[in-house]
Amino acid sequence: MFSGSTYHNYKGFESVVLMALADSNYRFLWTQVGDVGSSSDGQIWNHCELHHALQNGVLGVPEADPLPGDDVNTPYYVICDDAFALRTWLMKPFPRRGLDNGQLIFNNRLSRARRVVENAFGILASRFRCLLSTLQVNVDTAVLVVRTCVALHNYLRMRMPAVDQHLLDTEDSDHNVIKGAWRADAYLLDLNQPQCGNYDSKDAKTQRLYLKHYLTSPVGSFPWQNKHRFQV
Repeated sequence: MFSGSTYHNYKGFESVVLMALADSNYRFLWTQVGDVGSSSDGQIWNHCELHHALQNGVLGVPEADPLPGDDVNTPYYVICDDAFALRTWLMKPFPRRGLDNGQLIFNNRLSRARRVVENAFGILASRFRCLLSTLQVNVDTAVLVVRTCVALHNYLRMRMPAVDQHLLDTEDSDHNVIKGAWRADAYLLDLNQPQCGNYDSKDAKTQRLYLKHYLTSPVGSFPWQNKHRFQV
């Protein structure tokens, strides 16, 4: 499908990248398709239109509001993983080594939210099985195929959301995660991409600490979260 080393990713095959922002209903709100496989998520993010829109405050994100049961205004933010730089509008986990109880709880709560994004990608690829194998087409056609799959995915999520229920992660009565059927496809598992030189902002670190304290406070905590704090 591709030629040259620019499309060759660190897993050893050629690819283009789909970067996306998903909502709580497993729909894609924004996508960027076609960046070369040799680029990391952080590199792509730093140059994409969504990043610049969020950074410059032109996306129409609501003004900061207090969290439930709180009286301090907290900015709205996008949830991401370690490949991205921490910002007040972009929250990622604490580094995984030497964490205290509150940091473990924060990471677990963030991971539970990120699972929605993983499931959105899982539904997409499980429904459109061509995304699980090599596309024997040129780059432009591959990009068109992916964009079409995303558009159809959003349409089906709006019209027939119940059809996907068997694919989704769920929780039992003790809040243990029951893995969805999409995870049976090994190619869809998180890849833990190598990171590039992103630097976290001081204000963002302060906000993450505030969120950690909120999530361990009486108004922001859940009775089960200590039991599950090591699950991310």
